Amino acid sequence: MPVSDTAQTAPAPVDYQTHPSRYHHWKLGFDGPIARLTADFDENGGLRPGYKLKLNSYDLGVDIELNDAVNRIRFEHPEVRTVIITSAKEKVFCSGANIFMLGVSSHAWKVNFCKFTNETRNGLEDSSQYSGLKFLAAVNGACAGGGYELALSCDEIILVDDRNSAVSLPEVPLLGVLPGTGGLTRVTDKRHVRHDLADIFCTTAEGVRGQKAVAWRLVDEAVKPQQFAARVQERALELAAKSDRPAGAKGVTLAPLQRTIEADALRYSHVTVEIDRARRVATFTVQAPAAPVEGDIAAIEAKGASWYPLVLARELEDAILSMRTNELDIGTWLLKTEGAAANVRSMDAALLANKDHWFVRETIGYLRRTFSRLDVSSRSLFALIEPGSCFAGSFLELALACDRSWQLSLPSDPEAAPKIEVGETNFGLYPMATGQSRLQRRFYEEAGPLEAVRAKVGQPLDADAAFALGLITSNPDDIDWPDETRLAIEERVAMSPDALTGMEANLRFNGRETMFTRIFGRLTAWQNWIFQRPNAVGDKGALKVYGKGERAAFDFNRV
Repeated sequence: MPVSDTAQTAPAPVDYQTHPSRYHHWKLGFDGPIARLTADFDENGGLRPGYKLKLNSYDLGVDIELNDAVNRIRFEHPEVRTVIITSAKEKVFCSGANIFMLGVSSHAWKVNFCKFTNETRNGLEDSSQYSGLKFLAAVNGACAGGGYELALSCDEIILVDDRNSAVSLPEVPLLGVLPGTGGLTRVTDKRHVRHDLADIFCTTAEGVRGQKAVAWRLVDEAVKPQQFAARVQERALELAAKSDRPAGAKGVTLAPLQRTIEADALRYSHVTVEIDRARRVATFTVQAPAAPVEGDIAAIEAKGASWYPLVLARELEDAILSMRTNELDIGTWLLKTEGAAANVRSMDAALLANKDHWFVRETIGYLRRTFSRLDVSSRSLFALIEPGSCFAGSFLELALACDRSWQLSLPSDPEAAPKIEVGETNFGLYPMATGQSRLQRRFYEEAGPLEAVRAKVGQPLDADAAFALGLITSNPDDIDWPDETRLAIEERVAMSPDALTGMEANLRFNGRETMFTRIFGRLTAWQNWIFQRPNAVGDKGALKVYGKGERAAFDFNRV
């Protein structure tokens, strides 16, 4: 197939798969219950040309490696209970997102970069909450912007008290933007920094040092250089003692995914994405297990990284991330499933029966975080429930994550009609960022509808039954199905993607607020506004003139 000039000059697609042997930026070491992730970012290892990653400043490639490293700790090293995140650079922990990278990047790139970075940091807290994997930031040098945001996502922060090292969020005074990966939210919601002190901190470029940082609650401890290493190790062991991750378990090696990338498709062993560029639509098809899933823990351990639920989580995650970053014009995703619902039920039974075993627990966590990536993807999500579908239990989460769902009604052939099935996994195994199940989100935690749905657990529901319970949006018959689904998709792709992104984010998170929802909500609202304002990205905007010896020229109208 001939390649157009446009295709030749377009940047290479981003690949979210990597391996420690290919890391440019992180060094990963292990010592019994302690893992050490050491930041040593390669200045010349940026994902795109035009900037150098000086002073441990990072871009998307750094966080792709970080995400991979944490997953390998989760699965390949169950003996690890505490992860120390520190730096190999002298007097520099991490100076945050690379400013020159942000200056030359498109708005879409900046937002996708911040979203993935947010998910990675949230994932540290997710593992701390659900898996007993604790994180300790050993801040051994200057720690600014996104570097401090990484430290904030850890369970605790120890700062070296050397009279020079400081923590800071300098985005407002230096760049005319806001911290993009949860800094403001974690300073208040997590560390409970007093409002007036937080105001000073976030408008002071040089940051806060030593015992003052402790007094302001910006860090947990400030330790003199001579005692720093010993105290970090001591505290890491103390955190490890509180974890229930198994000391003697054998890890599971994460093998490379089976994946084929085509011009208009992504193909994995259990997930396929087909892209219709003319319609600006992608169809995700998730295949059920080909056979019942192993439920005995010995058999599960024997399968290791090839155990179906783990493979599914990894493949679906990679597909979501690839489509979010590399296919910006494809604004509507259609979600389908294929296969035997009985095999999905066997997967759910295995997950529930063994949910306290470390490997199964980590697999559930991977699925939880992958489903959450759907929730925060700025794409319209439509579920199509057709003959051959298997939206049962864990697979029903895919439909419940969607903005709308259609289930085909076949009154003339009830046996062939597609069914959905609610399982116990739908009642809290995969909580959203709100802490709610998707059923709780759907029904606003109202007891009546939830009890009616729970009464049908394990029962195949045709379109009319599912519609009556409020589990689907529409139940057209085979005469109306083609036109109804076609018109809905055509109408959706014709609407403003900016307006849809804002609307979907508001409607999907319709209930309680948590730190995670505030982080993503603020990312959507603030960055989609502030990162496009002339004060930030105009010719004389702060982000554009940074490092050029020029002063930013601001429009001082308050909007």
